[in-house]
Amino acid sequence: MLLSVERSGESIPLSFKIINAIAEREGVEATEIEPPEYEALYDVLNPEALDALFAPREDGTPRSSGRVAFSYCGYDVVVTSDGDVEILD
Repeated sequence: MLLSVERSGESIPLSFKIINAIAEREGVEATEIEPPEYEALYDVLNPEALDALFAPREDGTPRSSGRVAFSYCGYDVVVTSDGDVEILD
């Protein structure tokens, strides 16, 4: 599972932050947020596209600010270009 991959020196992708936030809210380990008990993130949105949406451009310049909101595992999730993840009931 991707969550077990160490990414030393790199910032944590938004998709990982979402999984971690849901796991914290549910009181389980992040590696437990997977089917059949939990909805797969890729069934809701494309995690790679989300990670790339706010990532710096190839030349290192930042992208525009913004936010994305969606429902996942029974929660409303809001992620921002600053890398913040908010989980709402």
